[in-house]
Amino acid sequence: MTSPGTARRLWALAEPYHALIYFAAEPRAAAEARGLRGFWRGYFAFRAAPLGSVGPELVTAAFYNFAPGFVARALPQVWDVVPPAQALEARLVGVDGAVRRAVDDAWVGSSESREAAELAGAAAAAVDLPGRPMAAANRALPVPDEPHLALWQALSTLREHRGDGHNAALLQRQISAVEAHVLAVAAGRTTREWLQPARGWDDAAWDDAVHRLTERGWLEGEDLSPEGLAMVAAVEADTDRLALPPWQALGDARCDRLAELLAPVRRSVVAAGDWATGNPIGAPEP
Repeated sequence: MTSPGTARRLWALAEPYHALIYFAAEPRAAAEARGLRGFWRGYFAFRAAPLGSVGPELVTAAFYNFAPGFVARALPQVWDVVPPAQALEARLVGVDGAVRRAVDDAWVGSSESREAAELAGAAAAAVDLPGRPMAAANRALPVPDEPHLALWQALSTLREHRGDGHNAALLQRQISAVEAHVLAVAAGRTTREWLQPARGWDDAAWDDAVHRLTERGWLEGEDLSPEGLAMVAAVEADTDRLALPPWQALGDARCDRLAELLAPVRRSVVAAGDWATGNPIGAPEP
């Protein structure tokens, strides 16, 4: 029986490939070519486009971890520049260029990329939709013809499915967005210097979150207390468990085969410099 560890392993293997949309130069160039100036306009347009022409309130709710004012700097204005349908086209153009450079142009049309796309696509088709707005929006998109793009789309659906579950695990424990970031830093997954500006929280909001978590007994100075460590572990365990159903649908043998196919792809992305150590995503080593 597929275990929650399988969900975590496949996320760790797949996330650098998905994250080319954030960290590679080609998606940024594709956004700028369509008039989206600055990293964050492209980020919010590309990631929110599956939801349609939405405003900052819905994106703040669905993404969970950004400061509301930070989101409102980009939305809904970006849709006046690039409507969602065009943003979806542009992000695939950017991903295509990034994959051909960072992984290998020959791999793009290989039997391995095709097999990986088929396996990931089967898992993505099995995601449970209730309470999963980002997963549902991505699963509803047409599957690209090219296998390397079909793989990227399927893995994007699966990681958003995981993120939807992670948000539920945080909400259940009344952990706010900024508090989740403070806990991530205390757990050593990234740094305040990187994460705080990347999510739009000011010093006052961050320091207030530190105060609240200290009062709850979850922080001791800048470190997690034993109770805080247990709470972070519980959130991660619930996230893995809630991410499991599509992998159970795929089955152990096919999950192992997908992991085998993704491992060299991940190594290529990391070697190309498109997956920085300590980045705000916080995905572990597989």
